[in-house]
Amino acid sequence: MVVGQRPGRHRQPRPQAGARHDDLDRLVRGLGSRHDPDPDPDAVTARLRVIATRRKLAGVLKATAGTDPVTGKPTLAWSFDQAALDAEARTDGWDALLTNLDPAKADAAEILARYKGQEVVERRYGSFKGPLAVAPMFLHPNRRIAALITVICLALLVFCLVERQVRRAIAPADKLDGLWAHRPAKPTSRLLFTALARLRLLPASGPDPPIVPQPPPLQARILELLKVDATRPR
Repeated sequence: MVVGQRPGRHRQPRPQAGARHDDLDRLVRGLGSRHDPDPDPDAVTARLRVIATRRKLAGVLKATAGTDPVTGKPTLAWSFDQAALDAEARTDGWDALLTNLDPAKADAAEILARYKGQEVVERRYGSFKGPLAVAPMFLHPNRRIAALITVICLALLVFCLVERQVRRAIAPADKLDGLWAHRPAKPTSRLLFTALARLRLLPASGPDPPIVPQPPPLQARILELLKVDATRPR
């Protein structure tokens, strides 16, 4: 198990102190009054439990319900456990990550990096349904199903490698000028292929190889980052 702090992610804050005090003070003021439906200490404890649950005070609220020996009215004494509140405050913004990785092969930083990288995998699942335009297809023989999955996986591999190559080529910068709405943007496979889709390819003719005629500046820059010669596209 790895315990670490994740910036920007904090547990749900407890309600403001005023709201907690108001509920408890209102309960104390109403004890034994003509508006009190049930002055029994057990009923007071039950109402106190409801307040603790609604206001998320479990573990920090200390209260004792009883009966005044003179008036016979129910009593309630309560306070907050400051030590418990301080302990809660020290853990705000911290999460535990459970893993079956061997500590000798992955330290805390590596485990956190792998966890943070899971969203990349999720985005690739989305690529199947989006930019790759994979449509439902009925295939009967298993070998055709396997072949289709192989082609899709190869397309997704190329889709991902193009993004990685461009990002590595522009590092340490993380944005490419003019990539989105003529403004700098972080290169993604979708944006890169959208930009490259505007290119024209002249097929080979006799001894002349295929060629991309006069790519615009943005497309020329992407081809350069991908190490693709526009005069000899592969």
